[in-house]
Amino acid sequence: MKKLIHINLLLFMFLAFSFLSCKKDYGNLNNPTVNDFLNNASKSQLNNLVSGTESALRNSLGFYLDDVSIIGREIYRYSNSDPRYYTDLLGANDAKLQNTGFYIVNVWASRYRVVKNCNLLIDAANKSTLLSDTEKKGYTGFAKTIKAYQLLLTLNLTSTNGIRLDVSNPDQLGPVVGYDESLTGIATLLDEAKTDFAAAQITFPLSSGFAGFNDAAGLTKVNRALAARVAIYRKQWGAALTALTGSFFNLNGNLNTGVFHVFGTGSGDQLNPAFFPKNSNGEARAAHPLYATDIAVNDDRINKATLRNAPISNNGLTSDRDVWVYTSSTAPVPIIRNEELMLIYAEANIQNNTLAAAVTTINKIRSSHAVADYSGAVTQAALLTEMLQQRRYSLFFEGHRWIDLRRYNLLNTLPVDRAGDDVWSLFPLPNTE
Repeated sequence: MKKLIHINLLLFMFLAFSFLSCKKDYGNLNNPTVNDFLNNASKSQLNNLVSGTESALRNSLGFYLDDVSIIGREIYRYSNSDPRYYTDLLGANDAKLQNTGFYIVNVWASRYRVVKNCNLLIDAANKSTLLSDTEKKGYTGFAKTIKAYQLLLTLNLTSTNGIRLDVSNPDQLGPVVGYDESLTGIATLLDEAKTDFAAAQITFPLSSGFAGFNDAAGLTKVNRALAARVAIYRKQWGAALTALTGSFFNLNGNLNTGVFHVFGTGSGDQLNPAFFPKNSNGEARAAHPLYATDIAVNDDRINKATLRNAPISNNGLTSDRDVWVYTSSTAPVPIIRNEELMLIYAEANIQNNTLAAAVTTINKIRSSHAVADYSGAVTQAALLTEMLQQRRYSLFFEGHRWIDLRRYNLLNTLPVDRAGDDVWSLFPLPNTE
């Protein structure tokens, strides 16, 4: 993380906190220093903004993972300080998701801070006379890719309640648009970034989380990987397969090849917010009991939910297994990796009724985790169930299961552990929106 923390902190703090989604949070954009920056930014200034933007991707990441994983009944989040993890998020009794709750307000604000930094990076790079055209395309391609990724995470929470795609003008924010229109806008942004990368030279540093993907060709592969994810959300199966061909998808490759949020212990850096030590009490994350109940014999993914010395219980929720996906305070968190791309490939082939290719891919996933080959029915319905099961275990606590079951209209299959609990399908827009 050294590349992330050796930045101009004063510049980043101003940029990161002056550009929120809501008009009242923007600060004074008539400040001459900001105008100078926008009108003729140096490469050093833009590099600082890139590093600050990448660093800010990690803000509220723990809240996001808790949101989707608790509602998706992957985990329980125990907290002595805030009962909303097992009241609001699980719909206990008469509890509802509140539009003032930290679980939406903090995540929304953090994601839109990054969006605004990306907008500033695009504007500043395009206006600078100190860059070549190819250098400008590198900055704008990166900014558009990251912006699309941030908008997608926000849309994952609010779903058909929509998001704001256009927040470029603080005095006239764009409207909140619906789910389909939002996905179209995100896909378009990724396509624009891909075009930029085709004529780009990358002259800015990225963290070790982008190792192997920090040039124009590599960032194009990351961009296409995210485009494949968006395509399956849009049920555009052919587009998903096309995007995979331009990504780092490798049917015979390392499952963990990809790009990651990285963390460190240095001054000004961040620790992994999704990590708690084993056997923690008070503040802890534990796997839902069905994770172990439903897993296949010999599946090594059981190691993502290790047995505790003693069960943990609070508010009627009990588990004997810790979440052990991120095994240290500096463990990386995936943005996207090859195992997800393989499962996208399987899903698109199932939906296209190319079932043999899907079975081959599913068996590669299963064998990678010491599970025997698939022996069920080779039908579209049976293979979709199998694909979702593999996504459940391969992508555990990476932020997918709730979204997966929602897009297949299967939220009603999630367990309700206490009488009166609810399974939410979306979050409200923050009260500021």
